[in-house]
Amino acid sequence: MSVFTCWPPDLTTEQLDQLTLLATTYALSHSLLYLPPLSPDKLPPPVPESAIHAPISLLPTPIPRQLFIQALTLQHAYNNLYARVALDIAFLDRVMGPGGVTDVDEFTSALWSAWKTLRDEGIPPPPHLGIFRSDYLLHQPADDDPITLKQVEFNTISSSFGALSQKVAGMHRYLVESTGYFSISPLLSSENLPLNDTLHGLAEGLAEAHRAYGISTAHVLFVVQPNERNVFDQRLLEYQLFESYGIRVTRRTFAELGTTASISPSRALLIAPISSRPDGAPAEISVVYYRAGYTPTDYASPADYATRALLERSRAAQCPSLALQLAGGKKVQEVLTRPGVLERFLAPSEGADAVRDNWMRMWGLDEGAGAGAEEAVRRAPELVLKPQREGGGNNVYRDKIPAFVAQLPWRERAAWVAMELICPPRRVGAHLVRSGAGRASARVVSELGVFGWALFGEGRETKEAVAGWLVRTKAEDVDEGGVAAGYSVLDSVLLVD
Repeated sequence: MSVFTCWPPDLTTEQLDQLTLLATTYALSHSLLYLPPLSPDKLPPPVPESAIHAPISLLPTPIPRQLFIQALTLQHAYNNLYARVALDIAFLDRVMGPGGVTDVDEFTSALWSAWKTLRDEGIPPPPHLGIFRSDYLLHQPADDDPITLKQVEFNTISSSFGALSQKVAGMHRYLVESTGYFSISPLLSSENLPLNDTLHGLAEGLAEAHRAYGISTAHVLFVVQPNERNVFDQRLLEYQLFESYGIRVTRRTFAELGTTASISPSRALLIAPISSRPDGAPAEISVVYYRAGYTPTDYASPADYATRALLERSRAAQCPSLALQLAGGKKVQEVLTRPGVLERFLAPSEGADAVRDNWMRMWGLDEGAGAGAEEAVRRAPELVLKPQREGGGNNVYRDKIPAFVAQLPWRERAAWVAMELICPPRRVGAHLVRSGAGRASARVVSELGVFGWALFGEGRETKEAVAGWLVRTKAEDVDEGGVAAGYSVLDSVLLVD
């Protein structure tokens, strides 16, 4: 019998209660935290007054060992692929510019227009730093089919939960070593829990870009959303940069940058203190790291788009640059699946075949004079439709597809991509714990994410590395998968053979 059809092993209510107590107190003691939800009838406090544990799974999720290794190995190919896509101006203009997604998607148009303006002005492109996450599901269409690994999407901006993923892996290791999970399964042993050192991996990518800037006293700028609940995931990375590399971090929202950011004649990006102290010197910035800017709501006005362009006019490394953010669009992912396109960027010796085998079939709704939309309606039960958006809650699934396509204006079809659904192993269970909601047992689906980074640019040799991994688990009847959006809990890997 497959481990997936009998997971998790049986636990008594008393054992579950004890594991819940140990897991939640570990989380609260080790910064596996969120800020509590904001009350709609009161302003957030000026400084945090309390925290809650992040949503967690009590047991790690089984992942076949060879597929986990495959996902880590593939990350090198993906790092190089998206670095090359971001440098191919003609390709990005064709796919995401006029005649492509820009014509039908206002957000993409705003980003592409800002990038085009910088090019027209002759602004030298800054160094690109990608902090990536490639997300996967296990694929098993029928119970007797072999389990394979399929990519859900590739993220080029604000790839979050790296720090908290390391913390939840530590929590599961603690539970194994302190309780043995009451000997319910020989699989639950330390040797089956892979090391998670994602904090170090992500910090190393930012530190590499900082070193390339050449001024050790410069700061890394974190561009963040106001009232961010996932602040501890960001702060842990900030502390890692300071404690391991001596690199200081400055945090700003787009609104704050509108009044504090400027560029010197040498194109140094300078961030003034928010306070009005006359002796406050501005901080020079080596790397701009975006934990905001991936959704239209992050740009409250045209001034915020102007601020984004201002940051990219500087010589600070951009993580990501406008070009690299556009390269992460769903339409780019779909175009790469077309015959011969991937091979323009990646050779067979660099893993092109393995990458292509990793993809489900995708196509644009605008293909074939209506044929793409017709196929999406006909095959709706086995498909998902994706727009050019990040952050969760944007996709259209299965039986909702026909009605959605029927009301979608013809010209807007170019902004939507159809993708065959991945079929994870069935009847996998988990015990999910959310602050304020207690513990719930459910049939679940788990998504493996692998982090990587790449530092690259015109005339610059690409440096890249695998940076770590995470697991997010959700109830199997929930289509979307974001932790921050409230759909998933944080989990970790249990290697099985």
